Amino acid sequence: MAAPGEAGGGAAPSGFLGLRAGSRDPGARGPRRLRGSRNRKKGWKRWAGPEARLGRELGAFLEDVALQQRAAGGLVAEKPDESLFFLDTGNEEKDRTLNQGHEKPLRIDLILQPDSKVPAPKDILAHQVPNGRKLKRKQQLQEKLAERGLVPRAQRLLQARLQRARPATPEPSAGQSGADEPAGSFYDIWSDRNPLDQALAGQDPWFLEQTKKQRVRRPARLETKPSELPAVEVIPAGGSYNPTFPAHQALLLQAHEVELRRQKAEEKLERQLRFPEAPTQEAVFREQCEGLLEESADEGSDAEDGPEEPGAPPNLTRLREKKTEQQRRREKEAKALEARRLGEKAARCRRQELFQLRAIRRQVKRREAELLRRCRARLAKRRAEATKPRRLGRLRYEEPDLEVQLSTELAESLRTLKPEGSVLRDRFKSLQKRNLIEPRERAKFKRKYRLKYVEKRAFREVTL
Repeated sequence: MAAPGEAGGGAAPSGFLGLRAGSRDPGARGPRRLRGSRNRKKGWKRWAGPEARLGRELGAFLEDVALQQRAAGGLVAEKPDESLFFLDTGNEEKDRTLNQGHEKPLRIDLILQPDSKVPAPKDILAHQVPNGRKLKRKQQLQEKLAERGLVPRAQRLLQARLQRARPATPEPSAGQSGADEPAGSFYDIWSDRNPLDQALAGQDPWFLEQTKKQRVRRPARLETKPSELPAVEVIPAGGSYNPTFPAHQALLLQAHEVELRRQKAEEKLERQLRFPEAPTQEAVFREQCEGLLEESADEGSDAEDGPEEPGAPPNLTRLREKKTEQQRRREKEAKALEARRLGEKAARCRRQELFQLRAIRRQVKRREAELLRRCRARLAKRRAEATKPRRLGRLRYEEPDLEVQLSTELAESLRTLKPEGSVLRDRFKSLQKRNLIEPRERAKFKRKYRLKYVEKRAFREVTL
């Protein structure tokens, strides 16, 4: 039996249990520590202990706090009673006055309001400024210089340049006062007498352009538009969502004509490429005997004429004989007489033209009218060609199909309206029509290497 002193010591174990919640038997061993892998979910379930229990409690607590922050904007225990409860007296107007003092919001407004009362996190990147530190230091330096009464170097140089370039202003006369004229430090930047440009006056324009002191003059050809067509063309009235009957029928007729032209072009191409009919035996025999009968007839006619006489002289032109003096004199007199006759006839015609002034005037007017008509026709043709797309590449511009709906496809309301066409395709075609880009076609996929087919082993074993 142990001594009483030994029993009251800390070394001797006691056989009594403590009354506190956290007390345990001092003689008993502590709980065995569970060991094992916890890097998988299976390990979590197997080796779950006080740590897992504490983690679940902590997670539930944090979820509860987050829910209270989203719903009430903070912990419910810290909220006053006025924000959590309201007084219901049975009178709607009185309740509305006591509670908030304004009418109840609409249901749609309540749906559109955010559910969470937690403010959104601040976007730090939206408040950042490029080279913010540098600009801040520069601003602080300018403030310090302004407090000391100093002017920055850039401003001093600009003022010195203005002082050098400022022209000498004449003294105002006695009848004029200087109050109507602006102060010397102000000038019109768009005027021709800019004081900053006085130093460049009289210098070579080529030198100024090469030294980047003067802008290069924009060519006049860049100011003209490639086409006179508007950027956005208004569709016909029949293409609206609620067209009138005549406008819709006119648009349908236009689409019908376009389809007829396309169908005729396809039929013409088909006729040109159609394989000819097979020839019959009679046509083949006639083609084979095409030149035989004519040759036999020619041979018969040659035999009837008979052979030519061997002693006949050849058909030669006569030798040109030398003219005598008398013949030359007569020819010269005949030429002079003919020239005199033609001269008298021309003089007589000129005298007769005096009596034809009215007819000549009418001919001149007809000629001028014809020239004016041709000029107007050329101008009209030029204007028509200005609105047409030009040939910019190897492809020609093709008009897009008309965006039209049939009478049975028209919608009764905007809710059931089906869109026709594509805005992106319309803008792309507009750029081609206005000669801003060349007509293009979709790129075709061209395989670089030959496609290789490989039969898998599993499939080959099944088929065998």
